[in-house]
Amino acid sequence: MDEDLVSAALTAAEQHGKDVADVPLSAIAAAAGISRSTLIRRLGGSRARLDEAVRQAGIDPGGRPPVRDRAIEAAATLIARDGLGAVTLEAVAAAADCSPTSLHAVFGNRDGLLATMFDRYVPIPDLEALAADPPERLEETVHAVYAALAEAIAREPRVLPAIFGDLFTRPDGTAARMLKANLPRMFASLGALLTTHVQAGRLRPLPLPLLIQLMFGPMAGHMLLRPVLQDALGNALPPVDEVARTFADAFIRATAQ
Repeated sequence: MDEDLVSAALTAAEQHGKDVADVPLSAIAAAAGISRSTLIRRLGGSRARLDEAVRQAGIDPGGRPPVRDRAIEAAATLIARDGLGAVTLEAVAAAADCSPTSLHAVFGNRDGLLATMFDRYVPIPDLEALAADPPERLEETVHAVYAALAEAIAREPRVLPAIFGDLFTRPDGTAARMLKANLPRMFASLGALLTTHVQAGRLRPLPLPLLIQLMFGPMAGHMLLRPVLQDALGNALPPVDEVARTFADAFIRATAQ
C-alpha cells in the first residue's frame, strides 16, 4: 500500500472529524488528488486493504471499538486463560488486532496497560462510589461491599481470580505490584465506610487493616472457591446474595461494639 494513500486517508479523516473507516472513499480520493475509481483500483477493490495499511501505521482506522477497549478486553482474556505472564504487548496487540505501536501510544507500556485493565476488573471503583454515597445502616454497608466484591470476582473474563493466583505464587510479582499500587485507594474507600461506624460505637476500634481483612476474608475465599463448590455441591450451595448476607451478619456479630 502506497504511503500517499495512507496519508490521504488520515488527512481526510482529520478534515471530516471522523475515523478513517467512516470517511467516504470519495473524500479520501479527493485528498489524494485522484478519482474515486482510481482509488478503488489502487486498493484492489477492497477498502479493507486501506484500513489495514492505516492500522500498520500504528493508527486505529475506527469502525469498531477503540484500541483502548479492545486491548483491555484482550489482556483480560489472556490473563484469565493463561495468567499474568502471558500478557506482553505483542500478545495483546495480536489478540486485539492492532499494532504494538498503538498500545504504546495509548498505554505507554505494559504496566500502563495492566494498570488500566486492573482498574476495570477489580472492585475499587465500585467501593469508591459506595464510599461517596454510603448506606446509613452498617448491615447495608457490609452487604454492599460484599456484593461489589462478589461481582468483581465472578466477572468474565475471570481476571481477579487469576490475579489472586499470581499473588499467591509470586509474592513479589506483577500482581503484588498492582495490589500495592492500589491499596491506598482501597483503604481510603473502606476506611471512610467503616470509620463512621467505629466512631458511632457500632464497631470495635480495631486496626483498620485487620478490620478490613476480617470483612473481606470469608467472602473473598467463598467467591474464589465457588466454581469448585458449585460443581461439587450443586443446589446445596446457597445463592451468592444469601451467602453475602450470612457473612455480613457474621462480620457484624464478630466486630460489634
